[in-house]
Amino acid sequence: MSDQPTPMIAQFLAIREANPGALLFYRMGDFYEMFFEDALAASAALDIALTKRGTYQGEPIPMCGVPVHAAESYLLTLIRKGFRVAIAEQMEDPAEAKKRGAKSVVARDVVRLVTPGTLTEDLLLEARRHNFLASFATVRDETALAWVDISTGAFRVSPVPLVRLGPELARHAPRELLAVEGSKLDELAQDAGAALTELSAGSFDSTAAVRRLSALFGVETLDGFGSFGRAELAAMGAIADYLDMTQRGNLPLLRPPVREATGGAMQIDAATRRNLELTQALSGGREGSLLAAIDRTTTAAGARLLDRRISAPSRDLGEIHARQTAVAFLAEAPRLTADLRDALSRAPDMDRALSRIALDRGGPRDLTAIRAGLSQGAAIAALMPEDAGSVLIEAAAALVGHDALIDLLDDALVAEPPLLTRDGGYIAAGHDEELDETRRLRDEGRGVIAGMQADFIRETGVQSLKIKHNNVLGYFIETTTTHAEKMLAP
Repeated sequence: MSDQPTPMIAQFLAIREANPGALLFYRMGDFYEMFFEDALAASAALDIALTKRGTYQGEPIPMCGVPVHAAESYLLTLIRKGFRVAIAEQMEDPAEAKKRGAKSVVARDVVRLVTPGTLTEDLLLEARRHNFLASFATVRDETALAWVDISTGAFRVSPVPLVRLGPELARHAPRELLAVEGSKLDELAQDAGAALTELSAGSFDSTAAVRRLSALFGVETLDGFGSFGRAELAAMGAIADYLDMTQRGNLPLLRPPVREATGGAMQIDAATRRNLELTQALSGGREGSLLAAIDRTTTAAGARLLDRRISAPSRDLGEIHARQTAVAFLAEAPRLTADLRDALSRAPDMDRALSRIALDRGGPRDLTAIRAGLSQGAAIAALMPEDAGSVLIEAAAALVGHDALIDLLDDALVAEPPLLTRDGGYIAAGHDEELDETRRLRDEGRGVIAGMQADFIRETGVQSLKIKHNNVLGYFIETTTTHAEKMLAP
């Protein structure tokens, strides 16, 4: 037994060493495999069989795996149990690796680090609540909290003194909190139900943050987004740095950061929030809370908005009056309200569909969700009467003006596309001439070849001409030697 690992195990160990603190999902064909301590931990957490593959340093190598097509359900279990998962994909076709030699290993690399605050897949998320990634930064005497939901694009920041951090974390309920190494925020994060991730001081550098945020939003300067303090920049910059690290440069589609003014929302300490059971009951679930009692929203986005407003009631009198006017108008128009609810019930979750598309994790149905959402938005706007009040009129106005994109998606996509991109068939016939020709060759290949053969026979007069195929030459024309001179003539 050799103390030297096989090339494949050596590759696994090298990738794992470059991604400390995470279980490594190592792609091997149709499975994500895990080895060594990762296999021991995953098999126990997922209740799956533990096997062995070869030996290393005289000991059998523990191994377990999950099928790629069902990986999301296993990821959900691991994330809920506090694990982080590095996804290592095959970066080349195995046939290409074989060209380098029989013992060559397929090139692999981590394409994504899955953490509680960076989830985008529907199966891993709760549709009716945000999945916030928060970041707390200190620069000299300034402190700030930034929070982002990469599944919807919402990005906020606010100056938050350390004494207010606990209540703010309770308000936003982030799934993950970023802090500088040695921050000693473990207890606060635990109380808020957030996983604490400590980063180096370099991630919180406020000068570097300006560059990171400018690159993230594709701008020369952040001036157009407003004025931010050094701590606010540091908190947002740490989020940008962490997203770049976990998404491996494939950054999400975020809205420009919005600075929330101190005092704009009612301040509620963690104990009061917990005892009032605003969004979560004392038992720990949503049932029994104020939110559960009054939530009659028909869309996931509406449910998330209601959650935010209950968690942080506005103190702006003008805003409060405008909302009350809108509610009063709808309460006095039951037919309109019923029509709006019916129209809203057919609106998909566009925010999360857009996020998946931006991260290259979207499928054909995310594109049709955008199409359906824009079309439904126009229908909702058409229902709104002119005397509905400023809040409702402004909301309706934002839903129109997308006819060109709707027409493009209608032209490009079939009515009922498959779930996965790899299944194909989601581009409508007639949208792309080259694709249509490729499909014709695929579906009518034998007829096309027979037609070409007939054309060549007619042009050459060689009745024995055949078009044949093999794995070495591909398609080729075959005739007897008696016709060689005629076939080679210009």
